[in-house]
Amino acid sequence: MRDGALVAAAEEERFRRVKHWAGFPAQSIAYCLREAGLCLADVDHVAVNQDSRAQRLRRIFFAIAHPPDIGLALDRLRNRGKRQQIPEILAEAFPGERFRGVFHNIEHHLAHLSSAFHVSPFDEAVVVSVDGFGDFSSAAWGGGRGTEISIDGRVHFPHSLGIFYQALTQYLGFPHYGDEYKVMGLAPYGAPSRLPALREIVKPTKDGAFALDLAYFRHHRERIAFSWGSGAPAFGDLFSPALEELLGPRRRPEEPLLDRHRDIARSVQAMYEEAFFHLIGPLQQRYALTDIALAGGCAMNSVANGKIRRMTPFRRVYVQSAAGDAGGAIGAAFAVWHGQGGARSFVMDHAFWGPQYLASEIASLIGARRAEIEASGCTIDEIGDEDELCRRTADAIANGKVVGWFQGRMEWGPRALGNRSILCDPRRADMKVILNAKIKRRESFRPFAPSVLDSAVAEWFEEDDAVPFMMQVFQIREEKRAQIPAVTHVDGSGRLQTVYRHTNPRYFRLIEAFRDLTGVPMVLNTSFNENEPVVCRPQEALECFLRTKMDLLVLGDVVVSRQTQRERHDNDT
Repeated sequence: MRDGALVAAAEEERFRRVKHWAGFPAQSIAYCLREAGLCLADVDHVAVNQDSRAQRLRRIFFAIAHPPDIGLALDRLRNRGKRQQIPEILAEAFPGERFRGVFHNIEHHLAHLSSAFHVSPFDEAVVVSVDGFGDFSSAAWGGGRGTEISIDGRVHFPHSLGIFYQALTQYLGFPHYGDEYKVMGLAPYGAPSRLPALREIVKPTKDGAFALDLAYFRHHRERIAFSWGSGAPAFGDLFSPALEELLGPRRRPEEPLLDRHRDIARSVQAMYEEAFFHLIGPLQQRYALTDIALAGGCAMNSVANGKIRRMTPFRRVYVQSAAGDAGGAIGAAFAVWHGQGGARSFVMDHAFWGPQYLASEIASLIGARRAEIEASGCTIDEIGDEDELCRRTADAIANGKVVGWFQGRMEWGPRALGNRSILCDPRRADMKVILNAKIKRRESFRPFAPSVLDSAVAEWFEEDDAVPFMMQVFQIREEKRAQIPAVTHVDGSGRLQTVYRHTNPRYFRLIEAFRDLTGVPMVLNTSFNENEPVVCRPQEALECFLRTKMDLLVLGDVVVSRQTQRERHDNDT
């Protein structure tokens, strides 16, 4: 951040090429410094979204009342010690570049709330953070006004909606960190028949919060095996044997999905929504505000987010592009800025804060790999006219081609939003099968998302709001669903992204060109990757294109086209 405005933001996984990389983010820091034209000695403040002093008395009282397993206690002390060594790690990562500024520990949920409210378009709003845990809390809420955020309520350890959802995700056979979105995708295929059983696990409280029946969980009393170092995070089971007694045997990852698993997934989502709306509904009345800003890992639950206007009196919803723990980085920074009297002048209306690459760099890459590209049956063209580039790309999409689209600065957050995207025709009912066969190889129940021109949202969806970061699921109008089957989920919903001319003019122009050809003001948009982090550099985009069956790659103004056997035959003759 410089003078209260964001300059650069990127996640370490994009540079390391390991999903959810959990080690020290040295390469991200180096990128941010380069983008700002600074060295470490020029930085005045470094902030991190964790403060081991927060909730200290509550931690002590809980430990006295519920003595933890000795291994669990040692793990927590060890992790706290590692966090306290960040200034030393920074010095090791940047030898010869002494940090002369001030280091700040910002309480975890304050950082989340700041990341939501301080970059939102709202002058006043209800602010809510819900996640697994951070600084002995799993949720916090209050009001945001101007530069001030008041935290007026919390849910404390060991009760957590994030832990509930993660534990049930593990139970359903999705063991990896961040797999909760798979449960969201599976849920519409089932019925909420196990919701009564799950109400035994999550119970609403009179203050609008929630509590877990801890008999079904292990995280508060046992040592959970986990890896949170230089690599992808991995967790042991969070649930106890009592959960299997309640719901039946867990599903192993290699086992087929049965109707009972689909029903449990639907019930998990329904239980989350019950608790979520029990929490946020009364907040609207308490603060008499109709805008809400959300953050925390649970704010990635786009299905629940999309129902807020239907279930509550809130009218506008803001969830920034990196709502999970990564977003705590910008929240910590904004909390420091505003805590020291800095004015509020920045609104995050786009997510393009990562690296970008010059045309000369792309040309150099293509030149070095030209023989390999041509040997793969591909042709290379450079199209300097943007209208023609977008028209030709839109024509390819309309003809069923799968297009890799690499433009401008990389997105901040987990969603590809039009600069590191794979694009397809939403009108084709078979496009999901084609995409999974050619590139993605992911579960058949997971939906693909539409990027839609902002002016067309009300015509195609039952809701109308700004959703620039693909963080809300809306119902597609019933009469429109048959026209866009590739982005219509089994329940008639779509996780849309609204696209604006002023924030991404080239992507907007491409969708306009597709609309002019087809009458449909949207394209199917999925992340540019193949079971790896989203591509960051042109080299990774080209390699992903060459090793998959993608039809077209658009790198800036350069178009690499994979010819079919018929096209090669026609050219030869």
